[in-house]
Amino acid sequence: MRTSEERYFETSDGTRLFYRHWAAVNAASDRAIVLLHRGHEHSGRLAHVVDEIDLPDFAFFGWDARGHGHSGDAAKTQVTLATFVRDLDEFVRYISTEHGIAAENIAIIAQSVGSVLAATWAHDYAPRIRCMVLASPAFKVKLYIPLARPSLALMNKFFKNMHVNSYVKPTALTHDAARIATYRADPLIQRPISVRVLIGLYSTADRVIADARAIHTPTQLLISGKDWVVHHKPQHQFFERLGSTVKERHVFEGFYHDTLGEKDRGLAIGKAREFLLKMFAAPGARDSLLDADKSGYTKEEFDRLSRPLFPLSPKAIRFAFSRFGIKTSGRLSDGIRLGLKTGFDSGSTLDYVYRNRAKGITPVGKLIDWFYLNSIGWRGIRIRKQNIEALLAKAMQTLRESGREVRILDIAAGHGRYVIEAIEKASTPPDSALLRDYSDLNVEKGRELIRSKKLDGLIRFEKGDAFDPDSIAAVRRRPWDGLSLD
Repeated sequence: MRTSEERYFETSDGTRLFYRHWAAVNAASDRAIVLLHRGHEHSGRLAHVVDEIDLPDFAFFGWDARGHGHSGDAAKTQVTLATFVRDLDEFVRYISTEHGIAAENIAIIAQSVGSVLAATWAHDYAPRIRCMVLASPAFKVKLYIPLARPSLALMNKFFKNMHVNSYVKPTALTHDAARIATYRADPLIQRPISVRVLIGLYSTADRVIADARAIHTPTQLLISGKDWVVHHKPQHQFFERLGSTVKERHVFEGFYHDTLGEKDRGLAIGKAREFLLKMFAAPGARDSLLDADKSGYTKEEFDRLSRPLFPLSPKAIRFAFSRFGIKTSGRLSDGIRLGLKTGFDSGSTLDYVYRNRAKGITPVGKLIDWFYLNSIGWRGIRIRKQNIEALLAKAMQTLRESGREVRILDIAAGHGRYVIEAIEKASTPPDSALLRDYSDLNVEKGRELIRSKKLDGLIRFEKGDAFDPDSIAAVRRRPWDGLSLD
């Protein structure tokens, strides 16, 4: 039996997450498998897989997800499902950097909620991992209480950090008496689950299943035939829609939910072993997307969305009413009126959304503007601004620490607020910053913002067309001057 080394890694928000590392028997091996446990559990519950799958040339890593096992108290952790997915991305990147294992030589073995995290990560982050094995993904948890899901959604609106205890008993997870006994005796099992995370699990699973054709990671799906915890249908829908040209599905009749911990788990673990060896027997391959604009899933989606609606269809009627409302009462909102004037994708509109201060003609107009600014799309745009600012700050710090100059260029900046405010917040300013945009209005507003922040001597804003190669080539003191492109 291999023994594990117990360690911690730190996420981008400063949270320390516990993980186990089982070194490869062959110390020179550069291949790894990451284990993702099911909800309520921890990495120790998957430790048996390391020996039973019999892959001595692979290193294994298993984390305790945030709020699980040694990584904290679930009842005190305020996170969303997206937080777990981001943690997973950072964990794999950490493994790649810390242990010198390329992403292309990393595979995932996940179970239940861990499988949903892996599928969502493959969809949202498109990691270049070798493959993933998903056991009994919890795309749709069986809630036996009538109206449980809408009730939980309602409670989540009023109680932002509410938790509920799992109804699942270990006898509904596996036929293995030893596994049942260890589950009951395990002090690290966390029965509470965040209602926010549970609701997010449903909505995220719906999204990922609907768009599974966008996932190109080679995938093996292991399904328990007698699962009392999750529904089968979403698992089959996911597999059938999966975009990867390399995929396998195996159903194990009579298995309960703990597929990799069942009494006859050797059947499932054996299939996983065969799949992993096959995937690592040849160089990792990815479907080419160079012609995605001409054929394939996204082209079909584009064509479908481009087709004119039948004038009397419900969707066409809804759009007609929406357009009418925007052009009439919507003009009471400052934001909607600005969008109608400059375009809803203009630099002026984005800057208005970034500022996020509801304004309008009369209190009704201000209320309309509040709903407009808090629509899901604009909330996402503001999150994007936060991410860009964080990445700019990190890039500036990295360059400073390496003793290099920090020069910033944005060739289509709009009003440039995200760059300007990132520079304003920086502990050490860049050596230079140049913002450009083709619009005279954007240039004027950008310069006003620079003056208001008293950054005139540091940031320049000039007119320039991002789609004109000659215009870009004429930029003086370009950030890429003197850098190798290798």
